[in-house]
Amino acid sequence: MAVPELDAQETEQLLADHPDWSLGREGKAITRTFQFGDFSEAWGFMSRVALLAEAQDHHPEWFNVYAKVEVTLTTHDAGESGGLSARDAKLAASIDALA
Repeated sequence: MAVPELDAQETEQLLADHPDWSLGREGKAITRTFQFGDFSEAWGFMSRVALLAEAQDHHPEWFNVYAKVEVTLTTHDAGESGGLSARDAKLAASIDALA
């Protein structure tokens, strides 16, 4: 079942509410890079995000090298071919609260 995709105005509001995130994938995702002091801090952050994601049943795409974590949020079942949804906005807010 498709999840409603954010419209242009909702996407603009999402970016205004979360200025550290940037739009990617032709408007179908948001991305943020986090830099930590070391690998242990980065891993701890990823563990906390994993718990949030599991609780929200919405999981990020991410990439980690040592102290850097890149997080991408998109909803694969939004619209016809994926895009941003309220799920992404909610998880971005939860992740921002950790940072």
